[in-house]
Amino acid sequence: MRKSESYLSKVKDQIQSKEAKEFVTMELENHLKEAKCDWIRKGCDEEEAEEKAVEQMGSPITIGQQLNKLHRPKVDWLTVMLLLAALGVGFLSMMSLNDNFLGYYQDVSYFTMRKLIFILLGIAVAWGMMYMDYRKLVRQGWLFYTIGMLILLAINFFSNHMVFGIPIIKIGSITIESLMAIPFFFLAWASFFNNSRLKVWHCALLFLFSCSLFFILPSISMLYIYVVMVFVMLCWSRFSRKTILIMAGVMTSSILIFGLMIWQSASHHLKRRLLAFLNPGSDPNGDGYMMFLIQERMSNAGWFGNRLGEAFIPDAHTNFVFVSLTYHYGWLFAAVLIFILSLFVVRMIAIIYKINDSYGKLLLIGAVSLYTIQFVSHIGMAFGFFPMASMSLPFISYGLMPILLNAFLIGIVLSVYRRKDLRSVEFVEA
Repeated sequence: MRKSESYLSKVKDQIQSKEAKEFVTMELENHLKEAKCDWIRKGCDEEEAEEKAVEQMGSPITIGQQLNKLHRPKVDWLTVMLLLAALGVGFLSMMSLNDNFLGYYQDVSYFTMRKLIFILLGIAVAWGMMYMDYRKLVRQGWLFYTIGMLILLAINFFSNHMVFGIPIIKIGSITIESLMAIPFFFLAWASFFNNSRLKVWHCALLFLFSCSLFFILPSISMLYIYVVMVFVMLCWSRFSRKTILIMAGVMTSSILIFGLMIWQSASHHLKRRLLAFLNPGSDPNGDGYMMFLIQERMSNAGWFGNRLGEAFIPDAHTNFVFVSLTYHYGWLFAAVLIFILSLFVVRMIAIIYKINDSYGKLLLIGAVSLYTIQFVSHIGMAFGFFPMASMSLPFISYGLMPILLNAFLIGIVLSVYRRKDLRSVEFVEA
């Protein structure tokens, strides 16, 4: 065995992480090659130059131990604790369901047990994504985009149920909905915006094709989430400022066109709901009634809530779970809940500035945007700042897909953070 190979083997023996071993091997091989070339230029033959290069590196045991400490994968325990706290509050939301909910759905314990299962699945997804090397996904953008498009196409052609006016495919206990396409598009756009070969018109066509399928469903809330996500990721992409402005203009024009088409083809009920949001007093006993009801429940919450209150709150476990929690546990509890959920945003933004990998940054930007859209929109509905829509509160609202989506996002964040001190093989080779 050559001395350089023996040296590298001894160094790797001190490193526990498999990913770190791969990175360190590439790094040290480059250092040894450079040192060897320097000694050859000084007049040494190849064998002597290699020997001197190895001696120059120092003790392999000491170097290995130092590199093991430096490149050891890290767990962002703050984010993990926030995740557990949010999921715990999500389970608490089921305890606030009162007799009105029981009379409507028959069995609250059924939903409570399912919520517990969803929480455990969410923890498993986040933990599993943390251990997966996110860098292996960078070349799979077209695959993820195709999967997202196939999900939307399948729903468009084979939907057999409606939930909140949005078509879904229901096969036994399995439900396929448009929300399932969002994480695939999220991974696809992170890859696209990191791909120097992709032109502006490519991105424009990909955006328009995907938006058209959300529009045809129609899934207005999902289209809204999707557009905001892509726009935010675009602003942090590799494109120049001029290109970003041009693409933003194309996106804005497209959305205006889609908006006009949606308004023209929208049902009378949807138009009335939007007009009721703009002017609730115009129809207080009709479409504006829901907004007045929500505002009444919020104003009657008090600092410590109405735990024995029997007031009915529509969709108390899904779209208005924040209203339900505020009404039953009070404004003080609501403030703590908002603070906890806001810490996710603060933490993800803080991690962005610690990451040097462009693809990792795009993933974090996309995760922040997707999480924040849901969070701000749901709270906005409770305070009357946002139209009534099907929008989950991250980790709190009932439902398998919303929990899995946000757990997946946090898992991506944990995966990027875990490898923040490592660089890709392509970077080392360059």
